[in-house]
Amino acid sequence: MPTSFYSPRDLRFHLYEVIKAQNLSQLPHFTDHDRDSFDMVLEAAGQIGETLLRPLLTVMDREEPQLVDGKIRVHPQLRAIIKRFGDDGWINAPFSYDEGGQQLPATIMNAATFIFGAANYSSSVFPFLTSGAANLLRSFGSPELVAMFTPKMYSGEWQGTMALTEPDAGSSLSDITTSAEPTDNEGEYRIRGQKIYISAGDHDACDNVVHLMLAKIKGGPPGAKGISLFAVPQKRLESNVQRPASNVLVDNDVQTAGVYHKMGYKGAPIAHLMVGSGDGTIGYLVGEPHQGLRYMFQMMNEARVGVGMNAVSIGTAAYYASLQYARERPQGRPMAEKSAGSPQVPIIRHADVRRMLLFQKSVLEGSLGLLLQCSYYADLAHAGEGETAQHAALLLDLLTPVAKSYPSEMGCLTTSAAVQILGGAGYTTDFPVEQFYREARIHPIHEGTTGIHGLDLLGRKVTLHGGKGVQLLIADMQRAIAEAAVHPELAPLANQLTEAIGRLTKVTTHLLGLAADPNAFLADATLYLEFFGIVTLAWQWLRQATVAQLALPTAQGNDIAFYHGKLMTARYFYDYELVKTLSLAHRLQSDSRVTLEMQSDWF
Repeated sequence: MPTSFYSPRDLRFHLYEVIKAQNLSQLPHFTDHDRDSFDMVLEAAGQIGETLLRPLLTVMDREEPQLVDGKIRVHPQLRAIIKRFGDDGWINAPFSYDEGGQQLPATIMNAATFIFGAANYSSSVFPFLTSGAANLLRSFGSPELVAMFTPKMYSGEWQGTMALTEPDAGSSLSDITTSAEPTDNEGEYRIRGQKIYISAGDHDACDNVVHLMLAKIKGGPPGAKGISLFAVPQKRLESNVQRPASNVLVDNDVQTAGVYHKMGYKGAPIAHLMVGSGDGTIGYLVGEPHQGLRYMFQMMNEARVGVGMNAVSIGTAAYYASLQYARERPQGRPMAEKSAGSPQVPIIRHADVRRMLLFQKSVLEGSLGLLLQCSYYADLAHAGEGETAQHAALLLDLLTPVAKSYPSEMGCLTTSAAVQILGGAGYTTDFPVEQFYREARIHPIHEGTTGIHGLDLLGRKVTLHGGKGVQLLIADMQRAIAEAAVHPELAPLANQLTEAIGRLTKVTTHLLGLAADPNAFLADATLYLEFFGIVTLAWQWLRQATVAQLALPTAQGNDIAFYHGKLMTARYFYDYELVKTLSLAHRLQSDSRVTLEMQSDWF
């Protein structure tokens, strides 16, 4: 049975029955792990989510961070929570034993972050922002930099951030103006500029904040080619990289100019930072000069899968809240029983409420499957060998914009459906779904807007390496179709997916034929991303349905209803969502160019 905010049974279905994550233990890098150790991780995550994070869900939303005397104050219990994540080894769990990590597969780590996000998204982001920043340092930083920063980051004492955005350079990072000038000490630079919308960029639940910051070294190449990456701590050691004897922290002239008050996700602050206003900010060059954007994309690509998972986390919590309400709320009577004297029925008995529940379940469980599959590809790419690792890397690269954007966009709609099921009650703060609705909206914006990912998918990913990634994906889809087609109950779904792949192929060929005119080629890239996402989820649902169909004859107890639910939800996705590719295909092959021909002053 599900908890109040996620289903452990469904999570294990994805991990062990569909993806078969237990097979990762056959790889040398993960050989110390097995299903028992994976289950221990998931159980620990569930316990933390239930006892530490979930109780603060509402209060963190109502009592949002405030800037007081130049410092952002967050909920007082956050310090203990972040320390718990550090003490228990969550922050560096995926890293090597040599670094104090557990060499935990990304598949299991991301399953745990799904639990944390479903429990309380705002509180869950602090440790894993640090994990991403630390991973950048360990990947590209010198041994001295790694030693200077990462131990305190792993322990949860120091926060890590990704500091990219500036007032006049949002998604267009080539336009950043934050500057860096070398000092007399090798590897040290004076940093000057400002950064906005920096998640966890300042707060009083840690002792220091380490910003992985993009800046341009003066005199370097223009545009994106001149961007370098720096570790810029809020407080720096009194010594420097060459003289690391002192452990005394001194102010590093990184000032918090403001905290933004957001629509949702209120418990985690986003800061406006002024850097080097007094010309005293020291930043430490990470890796080689002018390679910052390439380095940062490592963290961003990892974060993009994480954003998709966060969207599914919040949507899942909203789904289970609305499901519980639908089971308990009596209202109305069946259409065939209109007698005023007959008892009211729970609203889950009404077809339209079931439609809204099925919509949420189909999008969220399909998306969770896709995100865990991408995590599995990441593990194979990292720890596998030869062609297996190469193919996994290609598939992960291709699917990352889909895995980030489809759950993020659709999460806004699924949380809206949750509110609708509760009716007027859903619009009040007496129930949590209004908070989930607000929190869902950030994910189509985080780590590259949906439009950017549409451009990335159509303009780059589908043709990368001669289209090899698309070929591999279609081959995987065709294997799933062959496995499903032998079951008479699933043959209709297998046929529909075959037709949808044909539509996608035809649309892709048509659009690539327009590539000589970039404006026409990419005008509807976001719609292409949506099309691609629907077909990808249909593939995921066919895989889930096949597993359920095979398991059902011998299922017992609650598993009987569980597998029936999977089969029915797969049917829903094909009947209600996959059919949308017909209209998308028509639009994407049309010669109409209304978005290009519309003039700015006609609005």
